[in-house]
Amino acid sequence: MANHQAASYTTEEIADLLKVSKLTVYDLIKKGELRSYRVGRQMRIDAEDLEAYKDKSKSGRVIEKEDKELLQTSVPVRQTVETSSPPQRFQPIPMRQLIISGQDISLDLLANAIGRSGAITNPLRSYTGSLNSLVAMYAGEADIVSTHLYDGDTGTYNLPYIKRILSGREYMVINLLSRSAGLFVQKNNPKNIRTWNDFGKQSIKMVNREIGSGARILLDEKLRLEGIIPRTIDGYQTEEMNHIAVASKVASGFADVGVGIEKAAALVGVDFIPLVHEQYDLVMFKTPENEFVRNTILSILRSQDFQREIEALGGYDLSLTGSIQFETE
Repeated sequence: MANHQAASYTTEEIADLLKVSKLTVYDLIKKGELRSYRVGRQMRIDAEDLEAYKDKSKSGRVIEKEDKELLQTSVPVRQTVETSSPPQRFQPIPMRQLIISGQDISLDLLANAIGRSGAITNPLRSYTGSLNSLVAMYAGEADIVSTHLYDGDTGTYNLPYIKRILSGREYMVINLLSRSAGLFVQKNNPKNIRTWNDFGKQSIKMVNREIGSGARILLDEKLRLEGIIPRTIDGYQTEEMNHIAVASKVASGFADVGVGIEKAAALVGVDFIPLVHEQYDLVMFKTPENEFVRNTILSILRSQDFQREIEALGGYDLSLTGSIQFETE
């Protein structure tokens, strides 16, 4: 009997199977050519819908040059049947849906506000860490990305990374909010963990965030400045994908410490040691095509209604919200 529960794929797996970018997968979903559904925050495609799309593609549709390997995939398919019908001329894919990349809940509120504004219908959300979001933006796979990337050499956030990764491109950086980041520790802090230097204690077991996340980069930069070798820390290789998961590992006693934000500590019920006030910014390219969207987002961020929604979440500093931190000439 077939295992139907396993016969579905994420957008990343579809992109890998079809040898195309995630951007192309999002386009196909938006156009209705590839059926999808959501499981929590994740978009999935059933195997039978993938097969239906491939059969349709082989019936005569000529695909984009960049996707010429679309049908050269490891998923078993029936052999192509030769037909005498002339191939159809390729029709360009219309402008794709706006993709907002980042993990903070404030981005979900921003996506909702953009949808209500009518500027873009139902923006898509990508729950990707800060560094990987910037790389995706450079590759054209995200339109609005959030970053909280600490640079130990300058003691500043975001711009040192943005300027390197988006070199040669025109963009603007807008503050979304600021928030307190630091250490999750168990109730009453039995290991007496207070500073970044405490990661050097042999008795400490930690839980980490995934490579490319802002929390992981903050930790790595602080360890570098303290002269602590990451691989010597028990649990450094144990990764979780969000702040809540890290805090939960500490709360359960699996780990003594993890890096994250104050709000997650309050939600999970672990003690929190504040160590930095991090800047959480949005980055967008500056193009004639997205000028209306950029202006709409600035208007939303500066509106009292949006800021009241964020304030209701608690744990955020909105003193810089909507201010332009940097933009290319």
